[in-house]
Amino acid sequence: MAYLLFISCGWVVYHFVANGEFSAILTLAVMLQCLGFALLGLQVLLSGTSRGISARALGLDAFALCFRLSSTLWLNGYLPVDATGDHIFQAVDIISVVLVLSLLHRILTDRTKEDSEADSFHIFPVIVGCILLGSLFHADMNNRPIFDTLWMAGLFISALAVMPQLWLISKTGGKVEALTAHYIAAMAASRAMSGIFMWYARGDITCEPLVAGYNHAIWAILGAHTLHILLLGDFSLAYFRAVMKTGLAAPIDLHEDCIV
Repeated sequence: MAYLLFISCGWVVYHFVANGEFSAILTLAVMLQCLGFALLGLQVLLSGTSRGISARALGLDAFALCFRLSSTLWLNGYLPVDATGDHIFQAVDIISVVLVLSLLHRILTDRTKEDSEADSFHIFPVIVGCILLGSLFHADMNNRPIFDTLWMAGLFISALAVMPQLWLISKTGGKVEALTAHYIAAMAASRAMSGIFMWYARGDITCEPLVAGYNHAIWAILGAHTLHILLLGDFSLAYFRAVMKTGLAAPIDLHEDCIV
């Protein structure tokens, strides 16, 4: 039902709001990301527990979303050029922030000492490193260096946000609840859709070049998208094998389903 609701909303947004404009793929990408967070919330509601969900991964997602919103709420540089960029794109990101913060509150309220020890990936260096890289490789689509930096840092953080979740999975035996697996898969699909748009729009991304004649910003953007997909390579294979074999509702055992 969650997937059917997403497909219906996506179809309405693409055909009746965006009028079939290609740039609407960016809005569909953030809608898919929001679906991933909603699936995690559904897992918590159905199971009554938040075990197996990484608070640190959601923390990175919260930073990434807020950094992106710092630009998209009032600047136009990184928004879809169709009508979805007026309000829908930002509204979906705001809903995602609310979902992430609600999940974080539930996880931090329920977690045990054992959960904390397993969810031990260090995210502070990731945040600092991404901000530094964002300040170095940002584009100038907003023509405001601070907010261009925050947008780029948010992109880098979102590309790496899955790492704490994969770390937690490895620490807890490689077993993944079905809806957690769908969340990770939705994030990968969202990044793929965003990457497709960025590839086709690569000629429109501008920056102040560090090396004369070389547009570093677009390659940093495409590199971040590629890294996210590469990080999920084995997981994606296991996910599709498990779905084909046992259906959407079955958990995934990475030790059994991954090919090393």
